[in-house]
Amino acid sequence: MTFIGLIARNIWSKKARSAGLTAAVAFAVMTVVTLAVTSRGLESSAAQIISVGKADFTVVQKGVADTLSSTIDESELARIRATPGVASAVGVLVATEKINAANPVFIEIGISPSQLAAFGVTVVRGHPYAPDATNQVMLGWRAASNLGLTVGDTFKANGAVNTVTGIYSTGNPFGDAAAMFPLPAVQAYNRVPGIVTLVFVKVTDGTSPTQVSARIDHDMPELTTIRTASQFGRADRNLVYLQAAVNGSTVLAILIGAVIVGNTMLLSLFERTREFGLLRAVGWTRRRTAGLLMGESILLGIGGAAIGVGLSFIVTGILERLPALRGILHAEYSADAFWRALLTALAMILIGSVYPIVRSTLLSPLEALSHE
Repeated sequence: MTFIGLIARNIWSKKARSAGLTAAVAFAVMTVVTLAVTSRGLESSAAQIISVGKADFTVVQKGVADTLSSTIDESELARIRATPGVASAVGVLVATEKINAANPVFIEIGISPSQLAAFGVTVVRGHPYAPDATNQVMLGWRAASNLGLTVGDTFKANGAVNTVTGIYSTGNPFGDAAAMFPLPAVQAYNRVPGIVTLVFVKVTDGTSPTQVSARIDHDMPELTTIRTASQFGRADRNLVYLQAAVNGSTVLAILIGAVIVGNTMLLSLFERTREFGLLRAVGWTRRRTAGLLMGESILLGIGGAAIGVGLSFIVTGILERLPALRGILHAEYSADAFWRALLTALAMILIGSVYPIVRSTLLSPLEALSHE
């Protein structure tokens, strides 16, 4: 029998114990991968929101619990617009509202119609709303399709029954699945007069966005600029906490899993002491004995990692359908998530296997064969 065949036979002969070890690894991997992909999905969703305006960078209030809690007043917006190198600064108020069961977190954007072009909005049907209208709305083409509405229909949102004056496109999935209202109407409904949530900044030709954003960060320390998803932690503490939870859960899963793996392998070693004594007696080296145990562990770990990733697909599918997360959470299975799964499983196996393997190599053939 080959060495690999012996490993497979040993695993198969101890089905219950092998299944238990595999399940422990699978559960740990499922937890770690699910947290990782949901964290990445929420970060991506947040990044999509700030990229609606197709700007060089976005200005947000620093250190808020979440991006939509950001508040920037008119004086701060004026200072941003007056910053050297700024070509345009579009202030928008972003809010969410439950429209129906299928749209529990519908995005509503308050923006002046004079700023639509600078914001990257193209009206594909109809026309923009009036600047001070209280019952007019434009729908993104995705939102119009999902809601079954077109120009001239009515749409109840933002505290009013609104007439759909136009259908627009931004080229951004979140923007096209939202609705746009006159800025004063959204401010009045949310009781935040003169306040915007985000400011989308474009710089003049030939000007470095990095230099302009650094100048705003320096001159207005209560605000922060964001250019990439990785910079979101500057403004949104929730994403920082979530990423910390992902890293912490990975370490915790490895440690708990390693204890389970170590205990399982140690029990297996006690049951197979005579077997190892016989192998040593017929000429097996300590290294080969250790390789047998390690091979069994790694094979079970890889199997557990594969099962854990499969379970993660199921769990994230359920999470995406929860009313509170529908439309917001879009799990993203990147290569990083699969590497995290494999490394988590291997770390559990390697750490948990150290003591049982060392113990097996220290057994003398005579002692092992006399073990009852």
